[in-house]
Amino acid sequence: MTALAGVVLWAAYRVRNVLLLIYISSLLAIGFSPVVRLIERQKVLPIGTRRFPRWLAILVLYVMIIGAIVGVGFAIVPPLADQAQQLWAARTDMFERAQAFLISKGLLEEHLTFTEAVQRAPVGGGTTAVGTVFGTIWGVVGGIFGFVTILILTFYLLVEAAHLRQSLIRLFPRARRARVEKASRDITLKVSAWLGGQALLGTIIGVTTAIGLGLLGIPFFYVLALIAGIGELIPVVGPILSAIPAIGIAATISWNKALFVLIFFVVQQQFENHILVPKVMGRQVGISPVMVILALLIGGNLLGILGALLAVPTAAIIQVLFNEVTSEE
Repeated sequence: MTALAGVVLWAAYRVRNVLLLIYISSLLAIGFSPVVRLIERQKVLPIGTRRFPRWLAILVLYVMIIGAIVGVGFAIVPPLADQAQQLWAARTDMFERAQAFLISKGLLEEHLTFTEAVQRAPVGGGTTAVGTVFGTIWGVVGGIFGFVTILILTFYLLVEAAHLRQSLIRLFPRARRARVEKASRDITLKVSAWLGGQALLGTIIGVTTAIGLGLLGIPFFYVLALIAGIGELIPVVGPILSAIPAIGIAATISWNKALFVLIFFVVQQQFENHILVPKVMGRQVGISPVMVILALLIGGNLLGILGALLAVPTAAIIQVLFNEVTSEE
């Protein structure tokens, strides 16, 4: 028995990336299932009683998500593109200002043009550069493949959700099946709430960043706010990376502006880390702020960014299972 357990653990470790894709797809399927059921209950036509087949309800959900993304894109792309063009046109002037400041402080000895600086940028040897390019391309291809795999697997998990759920429940003794069914419903509600919470956090950070940078008089704040909103969806490093472009652009205006922008992002992230995320996730998912913080720390330590992203729904699932196991018969 011990040898069999060892073989199973070894095999699980060997296919850990596949298991991670399955887990992510399962979380998405669980989170989307209430929405799919809601669409499924709707009538296909205003007259008649025929309802949406499940596969069509899932496709409708996918189309709604893609439509929302496209709609937001049409709303923000025109000003976004305009500000991006302005940013690109101003790149040389920003570079000259930054270089003049570094020379005045004795941190840079030689004046370079923007083109010369790009040409002299350290990119390693030829082999290293080629390897970096191919590594980046392979990483992008792998990411696209993984994303498509998750979408397809989530679709099929949603289609087979009822059958899979009943098969899982039948694995338990008849006397415990009611509790298992209740636990599965609780998990579905919590994971679905987590997805909503992620969208809410990204929206809050994006809007507050646009307002804050706009009041500080930072140009291209539309672009920077979009970067901040997307960065919020990437735990731990996302908010830090999204602050760098804003601070860099502010530094081309004045170092006082850069300092104010830095203070703004520090305050915003402290508020986000210690108040917003625990409160939003605690209210949405129903777990304590302390557990949210601990889950983020543990998940980030185990799996980095992805671990931090999956930490809250995993903690919610563990909480449901723990409550069921420790509750009285």
